[in-house]
Amino acid sequence: MPSKRLSVVLTRRLPEVVETRLSELFDVRLRLEDTPMTREELVAAVQDCDVLVPAITDRIDAGLIGQAGERLKLIANYGAGFDHIDVATARSRGILVSNTPGVVTDDTADMVMALMLAVTRRLPDGLAVMQDGSWQGWAPTAFLGGRLGGKRLGILGMGRIGQAVAKRAAAFGMQVHYHNRRRLRPEVEGALDATWWESLDQMLARMDVVSVNCPSTPSTFHLLNARRLQLMKPDAVIVNTSRGEVIDENALVRLLKAGQLGGAGLDVYEQGSHGNADLRAMSNVVMTPQMGSATREGRVEMGEKVIINIKTFADGHRPPDQVVPSML
Repeated sequence: MPSKRLSVVLTRRLPEVVETRLSELFDVRLRLEDTPMTREELVAAVQDCDVLVPAITDRIDAGLIGQAGERLKLIANYGAGFDHIDVATARSRGILVSNTPGVVTDDTADMVMALMLAVTRRLPDGLAVMQDGSWQGWAPTAFLGGRLGGKRLGILGMGRIGQAVAKRAAAFGMQVHYHNRRRLRPEVEGALDATWWESLDQMLARMDVVSVNCPSTPSTFHLLNARRLQLMKPDAVIVNTSRGEVIDENALVRLLKAGQLGGAGLDVYEQGSHGNADLRAMSNVVMTPQMGSATREGRVEMGEKVIINIKTFADGHRPPDQVVPSML
């Protein structure tokens, strides 16, 4: 496609500096409300633009893509995950899909450690008594949690984020273990001082903390089902910053209620944006509203990648971060 001022539609508000730069380069339709588009708004957008810039809150499925106008040639996703986009259908319609990989690796890994510490050191309990003014002073047995040093961490999914978590966990003195679709190269595994488990079941049964860092695919849906969650130690903690549907949330609730798991730190949820009400009521569960990538730096860098992808496409080349079939 020859270089021109492409018509670009944003489905969400983006950082101001990103919106400004996009407006300088393209004919941009900004989203004035910081809320997801309705289905009707999404249909109207894909019927009248060259480039759609969706976010994880938008369902870009086959039905929506089927209603796209002839002009739509690029879906430049604002985010690394693309399981909310039907890439195969887009490809069949001659529409390219790009994403923003690698930008929020460190931010998400930091959130893993934050959740891990919050659960194991009972930070919400301490915050609650300070905020309601009920603290009676220091006591030897008050707010006792557990230390991370010496504990076994099992990482489910050893991609960029999983490896970043491994490095941070090692700094806390944790023993790093992992299960991955493919074993890491020996030099990478050695540098991380990580132990590979071919069997996920065997790893789960031996870990003190499990961090979920795998992508959402048909094969990872409810990968941590009731049977697998029951393999974990009764005092083990599970942390999920990946995708909510990797864990069977109802099974997680049952095991936590029964005292068969020590706690959970969750940033993503299977059952809607508010999470499970039972989970919210548990003192050993820490829940955050999808804050894994929520840093000013990360969100701006995501926008910069979107701009590069669109600009490269406008110049007649394939976006550098194009999603290809081998990634699905």
